[in-house]
Amino acid sequence: MAGIVLVGAQWGDEGKGKITDLIADDFDFVVRFQGGNNAGHTVIHGGRTLKLHLIPSGIMYPHITPVIGNGCVIDPAVLIEEMDRLEADGLSTHRLLISCNAHLIMPYHKDLDGASEHRLGKNEIGTTRRGIGPAYMDKSSRIGIRVQDLQDEHILREKIEAALSEKNEILEKIYGMPTYTVDQVLDEFRPYAERLKPHIAETSALINRALGADQWVLFEGAQGTLLDLDHGTYPFVTSSSPTAGGACVGAGVGPKRIDRVLGIAKAYITRVGSGPFPTELDDEFGRRFIEVGHEYGTTTGRERRAGWYDGVIVRYAVEVNGLTDLIITKLDVLSAFDTIKVCVAYEYEGHRYNTVPCHQTVFHHAKPVYEELPGWKTDITGCRTFEELPKEARDYITFIEDLADVPVSMIAVGPEREQTIMRRWESRP
Repeated sequence: MAGIVLVGAQWGDEGKGKITDLIADDFDFVVRFQGGNNAGHTVIHGGRTLKLHLIPSGIMYPHITPVIGNGCVIDPAVLIEEMDRLEADGLSTHRLLISCNAHLIMPYHKDLDGASEHRLGKNEIGTTRRGIGPAYMDKSSRIGIRVQDLQDEHILREKIEAALSEKNEILEKIYGMPTYTVDQVLDEFRPYAERLKPHIAETSALINRALGADQWVLFEGAQGTLLDLDHGTYPFVTSSSPTAGGACVGAGVGPKRIDRVLGIAKAYITRVGSGPFPTELDDEFGRRFIEVGHEYGTTTGRERRAGWYDGVIVRYAVEVNGLTDLIITKLDVLSAFDTIKVCVAYEYEGHRYNTVPCHQTVFHHAKPVYEELPGWKTDITGCRTFEELPKEARDYITFIEDLADVPVSMIAVGPEREQTIMRRWESRP
């Protein structure tokens, strides 16, 4: 049995898609366990760039079964568009499976998401306005509509009718927006039901059988640890749990099924949207991260905020996820700097914090405590072993390992899949 979870150790956008694609060949299943099309994974392979939003990154391998787990919320129009685009690129989606228990993003969810953000004004959360939050709200309120409901139009009609009795009032009376009829929504969703029907399955049972038969399963998270609904920088978080525990809930497996937890972190740090960011750089160094690292959101195209590597956050991610391995991406971006800073602690009103403060006011106003390391100012994109890296780059990785107390197993030195140093990773025999 090999159940391996891959999560982001920062605020997302760490390069999970690249790493998933890189190691996926060893696996039989790749399971996306939370989130919706508010996340994006960019995979570059053979000179071709794929931007995936719902379909797991393992889709590029014909022997893999990609699974969208029960913890996800699905916009069927987006999913079908993504399937069509992959098929047009010569990548078959016939093996894709969708959990019958995953929830659907409905048209009114997107309306409510945008209206709520607009109403918040300068206090907005910074959501993608794609309906993810409202869909999870309905799931928690037990009025959500699930993928399995697409298979029975009578049940689907009843559930849409029940939902609209509440949503139409909110749309009209609070936001002054157009309302929906049941037939209007049904007419939109009938073609989706027909197209997706062959892909709907009880995926939890399938995954557990696979693990019991010693098959390899990779659980792929979206976003990052600091965007977790419980453990992130609330309220500037996503609506699901992109931590390792979320893999168990979002895929329907027990914790004893997990053998290894890989945490991915950039050699610096970025985030999209609002919220605290102790090491953020609003200067020429921040601009250099954005420009050299091409820091624009895969899903929204928004420019990311950028700053020096935050060791406090990654240490926190190690604890919350139980990380067994750390994977560092975009080390090549640091080649642009003469010296490199690493945040090792925070200070606030004379107090030093070695972990993420539990009080959001402290976190919002915390000042980073930096240690400075020498840069290497040389191109490392051609390095394929740890020993080939300049001494300063090796020292930087060692410093990060010691700070996190977790070994760095892989190091990405460029965007292409082969531009990765496989330091402590053995492929499946």
